[in-house]
Amino acid sequence: MKVLVIGNGAREHALCRSLSLDPAVTALHCAPGNAGIAEVAELHPVDALDGVAVAALATELGAELVVVGPEAPLVAGVADAVRAVGIPVFGPAGDAAQIEGSKAFAKDVMAGAGVPTARSYVCTTPDEVEEALDAFGAPYVVKDDGLAAGKGVVVTGDIDAARTHANSCERVVIEEFLDGPEVSLFAITDGVTVLPLQPAQDFKRALDGDEGPNTGGMGAYSPLPWADLKLVDEVLETVLQPTVDEMRRRGTPFSGLLYAGLAITGRGVRVIEFNARFGDPETQVVLARLKTPLAGVLLAAANGTLADLPPLRWSDDAAVTVVIASHNYPATPRTGDPITGLDAVAAEDAPHAYVLHAGTRRDGGDVVSAGGRVLSVTASGADLTEARDRAYRALGRIRLDGSQHRTDIAAKVAAEA
Repeated sequence: MKVLVIGNGAREHALCRSLSLDPAVTALHCAPGNAGIAEVAELHPVDALDGVAVAALATELGAELVVVGPEAPLVAGVADAVRAVGIPVFGPAGDAAQIEGSKAFAKDVMAGAGVPTARSYVCTTPDEVEEALDAFGAPYVVKDDGLAAGKGVVVTGDIDAARTHANSCERVVIEEFLDGPEVSLFAITDGVTVLPLQPAQDFKRALDGDEGPNTGGMGAYSPLPWADLKLVDEVLETVLQPTVDEMRRRGTPFSGLLYAGLAITGRGVRVIEFNARFGDPETQVVLARLKTPLAGVLLAAANGTLADLPPLRWSDDAAVTVVIASHNYPATPRTGDPITGLDAVAAEDAPHAYVLHAGTRRDGGDVVSAGGRVLSVTASGADLTEARDRAYRALGRIRLDGSQHRTDIAAKVAAEA
């Protein structure tokens, strides 16, 4: 089949890499893509938020499946525009994507579905903010109600910082702090059948030891040796299936990728948030372990035939990804710096380690930085220790002036496994 992927980040590079390895994919296109994706897919310029333009491009290319990667196009209704011209789409409709586009909407869905989550208040005035902060106490969890590219959440013991963030948002969700480790669990769904993937854990803070500001994610690993073997089944039964059923009951059926951000608390599993798309950087490690060809699974979700598929097949290997970010990320990142060492990784570390591009572009013959998170160095191994070693060995070959990365991705769990 001919496949068109929409987006330009490391998530889209991971999707394109997996699709390029699928024998069923006869032509692979990406719009707008990046310098790394150009090695496995034909790139096309497009405004990813313009549904009419995306639908026109898909029609022109004769695409038989469109995969919408990022959340902003989904919330903007790009999937609806493509479906309207009769092309199957992996990704929810705009109204269903509100499960990520509005934290308040997601809380309402969870209440209707009986899904366990943190107690919360939706606030629109400074007085409501003060009341909510006072009700829960420190540590304060303050979430911008709208899309914020993974950086709209502040978790802090400083009430002034919590108040400042809350009052900078038009509408804000303030909720109780959930203790315990966090887990990301993706599920592919056609609106009825729910097919969970393997869990992963990401690292949201910018600096080693989980210090520094929240980011879009600085690394991830899978599997989770410390997690209960029944975790996926439990989340499917108590979170994922009830949510998909509730969305359908409301007349906003959700098909595509439902991402549950979870806290494993002393009182059991609680949902921190839902996303309407593959997460970044967790996608990099989850797809690294998926042995089932990807295109057929995504098409079955788009066509409503997931129930007909055999169980997914997974590698027993572990996978680790480490993000290389540009100078000053996540504040105002510097761009335009040359990146070297990519050829050395391809020559010395493949096939066990490889580089997925996020914020990159071609400048003449050079690859240069073009965003905050620039690269995801991803590696597999027999266990997390071997995967980590391979990822960091490959990362050591790459040069980007002023760049930063965490040195402790999966270190603690690898040492304990």
